[in-house]
Amino acid sequence: MENLKMIVLLNNTILLGEIEEVPSELGEPDCKIIRPFIIKDLEISGLGFTLESWLCDYTNQSDFMIHSDKILTICDPNQNLIEKYSQMNEK
Repeated sequence: MENLKMIVLLNNTILLGEIEEVPSELGEPDCKIIRPFIIKDLEISGLGFTLESWLCDYTNQSDFMIHSDKILTICDPNQNLIEKYSQMNEK
């Protein structure tokens, strides 16, 4: 999990996953996101946050390719997110 990052997409989806830059041809996806989870903010209800598998209802894949131009920013997650991500991947 050395490349674990919080990834904010242009559509305001916030993902938590391991990310790798991959060589690609012009126009092809150039980022690989491994075991991504959507961060669902539940602060309104006072419950904090939850993690939900990204696209789990549609595929059994755990690795996804994405164009870097769909990413607004990438940052390091805090310790709470790291611990929750570790727990989710133990299942």
